[in-house]
Amino acid sequence: MNPSLAEMLQTEMDCDGLLECFHGLKSLDRRCFRLLVEADSPLTVDDLAASVDRERSTVYRSVQRLLEAGVIKKEQINYEQGGYYHVYKPVAPEIIRDDMQRLLNDWYAEMGQLLQQFEDEFDEKAEPPVAPEP
Repeated sequence: MNPSLAEMLQTEMDCDGLLECFHGLKSLDRRCFRLLVEADSPLTVDDLAASVDRERSTVYRSVQRLLEAGVIKKEQINYEQGGYYHVYKPVAPEIIRDDMQRLLNDWYAEMGQLLQQFEDEFDEKAEPPVAPEP
């Protein structure tokens, strides 16, 4: 069962929790992201799989979720004799922050509209407020 908004607001959130909250990332996704952030150079899926001790295909799916979330980017490295491979590295933190801020602003505006709709719908059916006795 998903937690309510009130429950989510009462929990202590860390930086990795923001990625989960905004993008629905899983534990493995967050581990892979952390490894990419801490790495001195871009990593391959094989590098990540070895570091997290998981199958390459499992890590590849995690990398795809990170790409879809926009928190990492993929670069193609070409071999001199032909062929290529991909490496991954994190997007700049300020870009991730700006994207999360935009998502939060969009969510806030939508919640404001829903709250107004709620008030409009139930205001018609509610009993009028009782004036306090003097």
